[in-house]
Amino acid sequence: MPYPDEFEGFMITELGKYNDFKRQTFKPKVFGDHDIDIKIECCGVCGSDVHTVTGGWGDAPTPLCVGHEIVGKAVKVGPKVKDVKIGDRVGVGAQIWSCLKCGQCKSDNENYCPSQVDTYGSPYPKEADPNETITQGGYSSHVRAHEYFVFPIPDAIPSHLAAPMLCAGLTVWSPLVRAGTGPGKQVAIVGLGGLGHFAVLWASALGAEVTVISHSPHKKDDAQKLGAKHFVCSADKDWAKPLAFKFDFVLNTADMTNKFNLDDYLSILKVGCRFHQVGIPDEPLPSISPKQFMANGSSIGASHIGSRPECLAMLKLAAEKKLVPMVETIPISEKGCAEAIERVNKNDVRYRFTLVDFDKVFGS
Repeated sequence: MPYPDEFEGFMITELGKYNDFKRQTFKPKVFGDHDIDIKIECCGVCGSDVHTVTGGWGDAPTPLCVGHEIVGKAVKVGPKVKDVKIGDRVGVGAQIWSCLKCGQCKSDNENYCPSQVDTYGSPYPKEADPNETITQGGYSSHVRAHEYFVFPIPDAIPSHLAAPMLCAGLTVWSPLVRAGTGPGKQVAIVGLGGLGHFAVLWASALGAEVTVISHSPHKKDDAQKLGAKHFVCSADKDWAKPLAFKFDFVLNTADMTNKFNLDDYLSILKVGCRFHQVGIPDEPLPSISPKQFMANGSSIGASHIGSRPECLAMLKLAAEKKLVPMVETIPISEKGCAEAIERVNKNDVRYRFTLVDFDKVFGS
């Protein structure tokens, strides 16, 4: 039974068997007045996809179609949709629904709504879908999303570059702008991978002086191409000592914080400033003592993706300043999905993948 009754996607049927994608059909949620159906053109491959299908972040419902960096064309719009019309090129990130009623939603913090629904692997509440359908992601023919979580893609940004902005880009954009990143600020980006390379691109474009801290010295040239002024190799002995009390904000994009000497990273902060996590390790952090934060009154925090206004502002800046992330493409297929997941898992990508050629597989 084809669209609109069913969508098609490449799905895993068992966590841990992340090389075994199978093409299957699935039923979307009931179409609502504010919903938009998107025929998918391409989808970014996120570290979240890897942590999910490998089982690193714990249990998830199966069969499961991952992918939450989606770009495509609107092919159906609900009667109450205001800002999207059929044929528009649009995107969807890692969140697909929230209540839009609570204090968080009404203060442009819908990404912290207690009822928020992830783009894949989450059940809809009955108020959104009487069947409480489990969401399925963007390694698929279509996605059905509430209009508030559907973003117009500026003409200046090619689809395969826009896709990874919708999760990876937004995940680092939000904490950077909320920290007041701009001219006169010293910002350190820890890790130069999929998240980190976006963080360097955005922080530099916002006007901050950016330092990249990485254990991989061969990434220095890429860091500078993206806009970093300084590069520090964290594999060097006593790397943190010359940086004491230097930074207004340290954004950690690496997902290996459980193996860090956290004291080194806290020591490089100015008084009262924050070490902020967006990389999520599979393992918990080691025990932390309040004494570790007393030398400079520092703190540690984390954040979850970003809001709609933040996403629109990010896309606007990327279009205006012609900011180009480093993205490789892979044609979507069982083999292509498995290759992308395997290579991201091994950090064998520079620095994001986008799955493409959806029309060749699912039809135009």
